[in-house]
Amino acid sequence: MTVDSVVLKVSSLTDTGLTRSVNEDSVLDARPVFVVADGMGGHDAGDRASAAVVDAFEPLRGRAVAVDDIRDALSRATAVIESIAAAHRRGAGSTVTGVALVEHEGAPHWLVFNVGDSRVYRHHDNELTQLTIDHSLGQELVDAGELRAEDLLSFAKRNVITRAVGAPDSTADSWLLPVVDGERLLLCSDGLTGEVSDEAIRATLTMNGRPETAAAALVRRALQAGGRDNVSVVVIDVVSGGARTRPDDATGGRVAASALTDSMLEGTTIPVRAR
Repeated sequence: MTVDSVVLKVSSLTDTGLTRSVNEDSVLDARPVFVVADGMGGHDAGDRASAAVVDAFEPLRGRAVAVDDIRDALSRATAVIESIAAAHRRGAGSTVTGVALVEHEGAPHWLVFNVGDSRVYRHHDNELTQLTIDHSLGQELVDAGELRAEDLLSFAKRNVITRAVGAPDSTADSWLLPVVDGERLLLCSDGLTGEVSDEAIRATLTMNGRPETAAAALVRRALQAGGRDNVSVVVIDVVSGGARTRPDDATGGRVAASALTDSMLEGTTIPVRAR
């Protein structure tokens, strides 16, 4: 199996929401790379910051992609956003979360990467798994045992993030996971997860068959819940060309290629982690 053999169905959607006047989110559907970015800094800063992220990944469209390509794209985005921030009193920054189809040991894998609190989920066999880990104050409190995970949705400072592209700490986390037939990936900004619970996201992905139907239903749920932020989603279905099963599917589906370690990418800002 190769990356070229993977058949995908993809749909992306972004909405300004019900209270914001500007959409500071940007999305990219550019196989083999898919990205959601959520900009910060207000009009003419946040929207430009997220657009800079998408623009930095656009040259990867239709190419064979490796980890270094993702690192270089993040570096390009950082340079542009730093120049935007320098021209605005409030500064500028952006989250980025994404996946790229890459080849590892002769088989297609997802390279999942993340900076900030936009997320990547995996939906398979009606189960939902969050693949990324938020870089946020709320997640830090959960990790420290000072906040329950189920209280994150109502946490008053849930929008305070601890890493962003263009910020002093822009380190991206990343993971490699085998591509599996029948799985569905969801990339989204916090305009979705701030309004809709994981269980409601799982149910929506389960009940809606086509990616475009699922994407529209997710955005609609966020708007019905208040739509207080921009909301963006990318839904990716693996039709064929991947593995039939993942070795640890019984444990939730988070696993990296066993041969990969942090030290393999020494010097990069995107360590590959075993999940």
